[in-house]
Amino acid sequence: MAKTLREAKLTTPSARKELLSGVHWRSIDPETHLGYRKGIRGGRWLVRWYSGEGKYQQATLGTADDVITADTLSYAAAEKAARKHVNAARLEAKAKAGGPLMTVALAVHQYIAMRDATESKRSGKKTRSNASQRLGKHVTGTPLSEIALHALTEQDLKAWRSDLSEMKTSTANRLINDLKAALNSAWQNNRSRLPPDISTTIKHGLKAAQAHDEGEDVARENQILTDADVGRLIRASQIVDDAQSWDGDLYRMVLLLAATGARFSQLTRLRVADVQKSRLMVPTSNKGRGIKVNRIAVPVGDDVLQALIPATQGRSGDELLLIRWRHKQKPGSMEWTRDIRGPWQATELTPPWQEIRRVSEMKDVIPYALRHSSVVRGIRANLPIRLVAALHDTSVQMIEKHYARWIVDGLDELAARAVVPLIPHLEGDSVVQLGGKAAWTATP
Repeated sequence: MAKTLREAKLTTPSARKELLSGVHWRSIDPETHLGYRKGIRGGRWLVRWYSGEGKYQQATLGTADDVITADTLSYAAAEKAARKHVNAARLEAKAKAGGPLMTVALAVHQYIAMRDATESKRSGKKTRSNASQRLGKHVTGTPLSEIALHALTEQDLKAWRSDLSEMKTSTANRLINDLKAALNSAWQNNRSRLPPDISTTIKHGLKAAQAHDEGEDVARENQILTDADVGRLIRASQIVDDAQSWDGDLYRMVLLLAATGARFSQLTRLRVADVQKSRLMVPTSNKGRGIKVNRIAVPVGDDVLQALIPATQGRSGDELLLIRWRHKQKPGSMEWTRDIRGPWQATELTPPWQEIRRVSEMKDVIPYALRHSSVVRGIRANLPIRLVAALHDTSVQMIEKHYARWIVDGLDELAARAVVPLIPHLEGDSVVQLGGKAAWTATP
């Protein structure tokens, strides 16, 4: 290509009609040229751009509007298409530099590997994370997974989200958050290869799903238990524990879910040394970003501390507090026997919880109801909302969003206590009936 480009007149069909057969070029920026290839019955638009190291790349854009205007490109439309094509090509070249092309599928695969490694380290054995199962089922193999991250749009993400419309809102949000975390992680690790606005695309394309109706609110009315109902569940866990030979492991887990309001995943990381006089040092969750404290001091009663004594005696402070028996099958037999004691896994509370439901005659209660009830118990005790949030390792905003009704009820009760009689009652005043109503009258 010559160093000095000879500009051709391409802007109108009449101008292009005067050109000789062949390819003619016009510069639209210093490194991008719009071309026109004239044939016998009309022409086609081309684009070429500098790709580095003295090389140019070229592509065909479409048919020019020389004769027919429908489904053809005018000069202005061709220039716009050229800029879009070159921009996409340069983004792809940048995305391929220094490693494989980062697609949604690759971002998910890398995130799953990271989450699985984290879960395996916590549990002490190779295991799959919940994120692995959710993303593997609902993202891997979908049209979204094939899209390169540099070309990802909000419309792509919203199209994927539309397929979750039949899913329960809370379930959909867990999946959305997993995908959001996977894509953000990929962007953080590949910022030099990806466009800077990809984080904005992810943020707006993967907004949390809204509840379809009030029945899907996180803290539903039937999940807020009275103290008596909490006691029934704890007693039922004792019965199931004895019947199924849990040696107190199941009972202690349910008891601490009720006593602390902590998440199951937090309690599985409790250490023996976390049991202190009048309190438990509960590990914070792995949710959220930023700097967090490692432990939260949660007050518990003497009855709870007494119940934990069998789990602490004769054990070192760095051992996990809540563990359970692992079983193995005898070779050549259908019989299962105890093997070793190990940490609780994410799904291991589900089978015994079904039996706890039956024994307690509370067929719809879920383990998370113990957390909801603990939060509401703090609100009803008129604790500051900031303290309730801190004790439950969450934010004031989340408390206000999901427990607004109980906050309002508590505030109404406080406001009612502040009401005092305002009309003075003088000595000697008496009450008389006026038209069937009581009224104060002064004694002459």
